[in-house]
Amino acid sequence: MIEVKNIKKGFGDKTVIQDVSAVMKAGQCNLIIGASGSGKTVLMKCMVGLFQPDEGEILYNGNDFIKMGRADKTEIRKQIGMLFQGSALFDSLNVEQNIMFPLSMFTKWDYKQKLNRVNEVLERVNLPDVNKKFPSELSGGMKKRVALARAVVLNPKYLFCDEPNSGLDPQTSLVIDKLIKDLTIEYNITTVINTHDMNSVMEIGDYILYMYKGNKEWEGNKKDIIFSKNKRLNDFIFASEFLQDAKDMRMLERAGKISDDRNMDELLNKDAPSIMPPSDSE
Repeated sequence: MIEVKNIKKGFGDKTVIQDVSAVMKAGQCNLIIGASGSGKTVLMKCMVGLFQPDEGEILYNGNDFIKMGRADKTEIRKQIGMLFQGSALFDSLNVEQNIMFPLSMFTKWDYKQKLNRVNEVLERVNLPDVNKKFPSELSGGMKKRVALARAVVLNPKYLFCDEPNSGLDPQTSLVIDKLIKDLTIEYNITTVINTHDMNSVMEIGDYILYMYKGNKEWEGNKKDIIFSKNKRLNDFIFASEFLQDAKDMRMLERAGKISDDRNMDELLNKDAPSIMPPSDSE
């Protein structure tokens, strides 16, 4: 579990995060969402120690990461896996070498032990037998899966994902989301995801923190969003008329006002122009 308490962070005279608190639990996908400039990336960087907050606490299982000494921070970082937005694979290394990199840095395993672990995580992300391929030979989705394999190769307690679906088509995005969700549950990882992908929000959002201009505007889960009356959240999540209609229909359905698919179609198409030719009597 990671607990963020009253975090404040600014640069110069500009405050980017103002008094943000959140609890992100193990075994669930914890999403940070918000428009560009809302402070979500700065918050994540504070959580992993890339930025030092001006005020507040970041607790890893009750221990304040900010106040830790260098050695204790290093131990926490060994328990963190990171999936970067652009995958961040080393172009000059093949898949096997990319995934083996953290093992070489943080373990004293021999080559056979490291290779066995590499093959285990490649199997887990459904990419067997690609060990000797280079990043330039992989598709975008394959790169993300290799990067995810590298992120979990050390069996981390905490997994941070920065825009994991950036640049991917919708179907591949769903594959990545499912992998992240499955690994989170399987290994009881505290997973924190920074995303703009609303499909991810609705598919894997066990806990969602919505940031607005540096403040915590809303928190809840993917089911709560459907019934939220927070205008800023609704304008962000359901930006198009189509998505707003889908939300309205879902609310009506939950309320028992839509009894079958036919009534749903009638409501959705009540304002749509007819595409049928006029009858002879008209």
